[in-house]
Amino acid sequence: MPLEIPSSVAFGMSFVHPVLMWVLLALSGYGLYLGIKAKKLRTATTAEERKPLIQGQFAQRHLKIGKTILAVMVLGTLGGMAVTYLNNGKLFVGPHLLVGLGMTTLVAIAASLTTAMQKGNLVARKVHVGLNMTVLTLFLWQAFTGLQIVQKILQPQA
Repeated sequence: MPLEIPSSVAFGMSFVHPVLMWVLLALSGYGLYLGIKAKKLRTATTAEERKPLIQGQFAQRHLKIGKTILAVMVLGTLGGMAVTYLNNGKLFVGPHLLVGLGMTTLVAIAASLTTAMQKGNLVARKVHVGLNMTVLTLFLWQAFTGLQIVQKILQPQA
């Protein structure tokens, strides 16, 4: 049995997860940008190439945004599931939920590779990039399936 929540509150809560996830998608794109800049610094061969990249502190900013992405991804995933359960008394086990859980898992694994990457482990770096590119690709798909769910929420109930 769903928890009794005033309908206006329940309706408003239904949009926190989608808005948060769109913000997270934008943050993920920014994280990708910072990661590319950090790689350019790591692979730069001349002082002229390195100087402007060092000033940008891209590696430090990439690490900070990555931590934020991890936290928001976990909270957003659990929050979306909680709101769905509160509003409906059940979860809808389907592609959107399962892919979202998988993405959260992949982000956590990618974040766990940070220490190895900081020690220069190239395999960890390549796995980190591969996992995050997979997550970003899935995220784009999730954005569209999420819009379909939002459209269902907005449809008048018969």
